[in-house]
Amino acid sequence: MCPPGTGDSVRCVNSTAETQWVPRAQRGVVRHAPRQYGTSVHGASLNVFGPTTGLADLLVMASMHGDECESTVVLSEALRSVPEEHLATPVILNVNPDGTVLGTRANARGVDLNRNWPTANWSADPVHYKAHGETVRDIELSPGARPASEPETQALLDLVRELRPAAIVSLHAPLGCVEDPDQGPLARWIGEEVGLPLVPDVGYLTPGSFGTWSIEQGINIITWELPPEPIPALLASHAPVLRRLLTGDYPRAQDRRRTS
Repeated sequence: MCPPGTGDSVRCVNSTAETQWVPRAQRGVVRHAPRQYGTSVHGASLNVFGPTTGLADLLVMASMHGDECESTVVLSEALRSVPEEHLATPVILNVNPDGTVLGTRANARGVDLNRNWPTANWSADPVHYKAHGETVRDIELSPGARPASEPETQALLDLVRELRPAAIVSLHAPLGCVEDPDQGPLARWIGEEVGLPLVPDVGYLTPGSFGTWSIEQGINIITWELPPEPIPALLASHAPVLRRLLTGDYPRAQDRRRTS
């Protein structure tokens, strides 16, 4: 098992085998072959890396909000350091590539993808959020014309239904906490490893969110909110823990997947 702070050490012993990390000199590109699971509004490929046949224990993803691109950077560093033969977890580096390219929270149609999910509490009311560094939620976005109206939402929905993961870790920023309504062992472990508080919710209503939809599907959903720190600090403290998730070296969540 890798102790905290050994993210760039040569070897790491996980729960089942010894992992040889990709040497730093070879981490400049993503060497894992992607599988395209959809297409964005502007035609960008929506890609998943890693095993996608059979049921998944865990799915890790980043950048549902395009302006939280630090989540993609940190997850990419973790992915690029894991050899293909040790990648045990499906990975989505960017759920919302159009938003990242445009520098916006929403997708190319101005829809907040994290309010576009077909949940019991979906609302057609505008979504209001606060810009980075601000305190007032005065910027308006759309939740979509209807639930799952956006191609990014529909593609991810189909992929999750195919993989049926027992748990999903979704990287966001910059609230600096680990959210899990169940306060389960995996979320608790992540929080302890990276020094972030474990909370049952983020403190405000999120109708039509991916988290709510996941709960309704019986999936343990963990929202990992990176803290507002420089990217080098995030890479040092968070990428090593993500590597362990990607290689299967983590406490297993309770499997509540529906059988039908």
